[in-house]
Amino acid sequence: MSELEAFRSEKDEFFRSDPHSPLLPKQRAAFGGLSYFPESPKLRLAVEVSRFPEEQEVKIQTNTGDVQTYRRFGRFKFEVGGQPAELTIFENEHGYFLPFADSLAGRETYGAGRYLEPERLPDGRFEVDFNVAYNPYCAYNERWSCPITPPENRLKVPIRAGERSFEEPKLTV
Repeated sequence: MSELEAFRSEKDEFFRSDPHSPLLPKQRAAFGGLSYFPESPKLRLAVEVSRFPEEQEVKIQTNTGDVQTYRRFGRFKFEVGGQPAELTIFENEHGYFLPFADSLAGRETYGAGRYLEPERLPDGRFEVDFNVAYNPYCAYNERWSCPITPPENRLKVPIRAGERSFEEPKLTV
């Protein structure tokens, strides 16, 4: 079992059985696991991030109408299938945050986008591994308040890595 497969298996078990799971009890009862894209080594990146010249605080609205405050940290460029793309990394007291929506949003991936927590590497670059891109908890349960992907992080390219859209488990009667 690869490291990614083990991570996904642990996540599925958390969703299925942990009391802190975002799934409602009736969803957990029928939960068979999340849907994932196959692992894509080409979408595990170490990127140079161009820092913004000055700290830029932004308010990001959530699906429940609340607002969360972040700082725009920097932007990076990359390619997906030969197509150029770029994204902004945000930061707050919890660390780095990368919300994004790809061209598959609303069809194969969650419509409001997915999230990553990029890791800063010792050489100053960031590891951005789209294979661990995940849906916000509001994708499973509307009682959660989740930041909505800002326009600057809406991509025209598909990111076929990480979690796919959540399908509500079919309950048997």
